[in-house]
Amino acid sequence: MHFQIMGLLTLVLGAAALYMPPVWSFLFMFASTVFGSAAAFNLSGLGGASVLVPNLFLVFFCIRIIMSCGEGRVFAAFVPPRIGFFLLTLTIFGLVTAVFFPRLFAGMAETMVVERQVGARSFIALTPLRFSSNNITQTVYAIGGLLCFGCTFAWFRREGIATSLVTALIATTTINLAFAVADILTYYSRTEWLMGFVRTANYALLTGAEKGGLKRISGTFPEASAFADYTLVFFAAISSLWLDGIRTRVTGILALSLLAALLLSTSATALVGVAAVMPFLLLRAIRGRHALAITVGAAALPLVAIIVVVALPDMAAGLHDFLDEMVLSKADSQSGRERFMWNAVAYESFVNTYGFGAGLGSARASSFVLVLLSNLGVVGTMIFVIFAIAVFTARLPKYDPERNEDIAAVRAAKLGFYAVLVTATISGTVYDLGLTFYILAGGVAALSLPRSVSRPAHNNPAFRFAGAHQDAAQARS
Repeated sequence: MHFQIMGLLTLVLGAAALYMPPVWSFLFMFASTVFGSAAAFNLSGLGGASVLVPNLFLVFFCIRIIMSCGEGRVFAAFVPPRIGFFLLTLTIFGLVTAVFFPRLFAGMAETMVVERQVGARSFIALTPLRFSSNNITQTVYAIGGLLCFGCTFAWFRREGIATSLVTALIATTTINLAFAVADILTYYSRTEWLMGFVRTANYALLTGAEKGGLKRISGTFPEASAFADYTLVFFAAISSLWLDGIRTRVTGILALSLLAALLLSTSATALVGVAAVMPFLLLRAIRGRHALAITVGAAALPLVAIIVVVALPDMAAGLHDFLDEMVLSKADSQSGRERFMWNAVAYESFVNTYGFGAGLGSARASSFVLVLLSNLGVVGTMIFVIFAIAVFTARLPKYDPERNEDIAAVRAAKLGFYAVLVTATISGTVYDLGLTFYILAGGVAALSLPRSVSRPAHNNPAFRFAGAHQDAAQARS
């Protein structure tokens, strides 16, 4: 086990968080998700697999929440028929498949998996189906996501309001944008080494790529597409908060900055993701306080496009070439052909295992739909769909002028959850969708429930399970 600088800092911050108010632990947990290529430490026993900063801090977050809320409220997240029950079922099923399916179907299919070598970058290879370290790592990530969901649920059931979720979204967005700016500045000033402390994961890092003469923003992530996936989630959530009138000065500026960052990332995933999110934002805007401004802006876009084509033909031609390279010709590129092959192999794995799947972590694809089918089969895919539907259909908090921020936060979390699924469907390669996904889902699950009548005395063992009993009674009612 080899610790990195960010790992040591995470240990110090995590230990300090245990003695701070629990809200700080939640804020730190959310903010840590920014560091998508920062390894806390590398495990030589698993071929040099990297444990990222957010995964390490998750341990401290769970400890602090249990200390504050009691384990009862964490368990209450998984009481049927709540949202967490479906996630628990999915995780248990995934664990079973990871242990048994690679052995049961060994040699019956070929899968794309990550091959790890100690002291070298990981690479993806086509290999016969067998049990590997990928089954272990993806199972650990799945269990970590389950714990993150449960502890987030417990925190919001104890807190009762969504203020900390709004604050965490704004703070994390600010940190992400700050590192995006730093990425650009260090690239053009030839000082990329300054970003080295957040680029220590044992991945193939494509942080110096250009497209159309522009630097592809990767920020704290291994490549531009990963940065775009993450940033789209916050663009959706922050824009939703702005439309609901929550801290409009800050959220308005951040929403515009996030949109600019997505466009400058030159990622096809970013463009498709924005196109998928925008209709929901426009529908919300037309019905809200910004209806006139949005309508005028949307009507003016075709006029602006015509003016650019007529008055600036060279710019229009350059823009067309740029879009052609980034989106239209993507399927013909080497990356496009490679990802198409991943999907083809994943589908064959699904077929060759008779629809049961090769087991959690056994197969990699370039679409989350095929990841689910090739890893968990029809049964696991159906359970995940039920879980996602439960999140989307969760009721908004009952309208109350004093709870306007709660309603807005649940809407924002749902749209952010949707953005994760959009980017994963386009280019998701593994089952793990990141801790942000579970934090948003846990927030929706908790804030969509009626407020607790009373808060148990969390530090008294006699009352530790009171919250669970109360929540379970509400779930059955």
